[in-house]
Amino acid sequence: MSLYMWKFGYKPEVWAGLIRSPENREQSVGRVLEEAGCKLRGLWYAFGEGDGFALFEAPDNKSAAGLAISIAASGAFRTFETTPLMDQAETLEALQFAARVQYAPPAEAVHA
Repeated sequence: MSLYMWKFGYKPEVWAGLIRSPENREQSVGRVLEEAGCKLRGLWYAFGEGDGFALFEAPDNKSAAGLAISIAASGAFRTFETTPLMDQAETLEALQFAARVQYAPPAEAVHA
C-alpha cells in the first residue's frame, strides 16, 4: 500500500457545525477509508493556513484519487489537497532513476 497525505481547510460553516455538535472525525473518516479498502493512519488538526492533515494508505493512485474526489465533492472544504508520499527507499530509487535521465533545459533557462 502507498501512503498519501490530505491537507484540508474546512469552510467556516463546517467549523460552526462542529462547535455546535463536536464529533471524532478520525472515527468516521477511518470507517469510510476501511470500506474503500484503505487505512487511515492518523488525522491531525492544526492552526494556520491548513486546518488539518490526514495520513492514509491506499492500494493505488486510482483509489486515493477516487476518495479525494468523493470527499472534496462533499462541499465541506475551502481547500483539499492530496499529496502522494514516498519513504526513504522510494526516494533513493527516484534519485537513482534521476541520475540516468539526460534532460536538457530550454536555451533561455541556461542563460537566465
